[in-house]
Amino acid sequence: MIEIERVSKAYGTAKVLDDVSLSVPAGGLTAIIGPNGAGKSTLLSIAVRLLRPDRGRVRVDGLDVLATPGDVLARRLALLRQSNHITPRLTVEELVGFGRFPHSRGRPTAHDLEQVGRAIAYVDMADMARRFLDELSGGQRQRAFIAMVLAQDPDCLLLDEPLNNLDMRHAAATMGLLRRAADELGKTVVVVIHDINFASCHADRIVAMKAGRVVVDGPPREVMQDDVLREIYDMEIRVREVDGDRLAAHYR
Repeated sequence: MIEIERVSKAYGTAKVLDDVSLSVPAGGLTAIIGPNGAGKSTLLSIAVRLLRPDRGRVRVDGLDVLATPGDVLARRLALLRQSNHITPRLTVEELVGFGRFPHSRGRPTAHDLEQVGRAIAYVDMADMARRFLDELSGGQRQRAFIAMVLAQDPDCLLLDEPLNNLDMRHAAATMGLLRRAADELGKTVVVVIHDINFASCHADRIVAMKAGRVVVDGPPREVMQDDVLREIYDMEIRVREVDGDRLAAHYR
């Protein structure tokens, strides 16, 4: 369980997060949506202590993230950032092996190697394990990075815009993979996402942010409403139900 308590963050006079409180229960998939500059990515960075809040605190399973040893925290939380600067001459297997560092400290055991193999197989890349990252498509590289955080074996996976630069097919496959990680592996998955239709179809819960605050928090059926989305995005959005899913049209 992730508990965010009255977290604020500012850069100079620009307030990025304004007294945000949020509780993410164990299990399931939570999508965080909202316009650019809403504070979504900053919130994830504070949750894994890449950033220190000006005020407030974050606890994971009752542990204060700022006071918890790194190896202990890494067994509970993993963040996949929007931009990952990794040398392209790494193989998939080598990249995924980085996920075991909190456990192996650079000296992988047979168990660590087994976990790497399982993670690669889970994202359906066993036949690509020895290929270099620059030999992969964008969608394949994203699956390799997801395998890396799965190999870390944390309770919670936090992903910042994992669909960025993916085509429709790979975006759908990535969201399906994250949904399976929640359902089959029991992971708590939190994803920052701009495509609200993917959020609607795959998430158990949607948290909408605007101007550094949480403005709506609830199941997709409650959030995917014309008037609610209009308040969040300051534009006209029409929501229609298709085969049980609530989808938004926002292209005009």
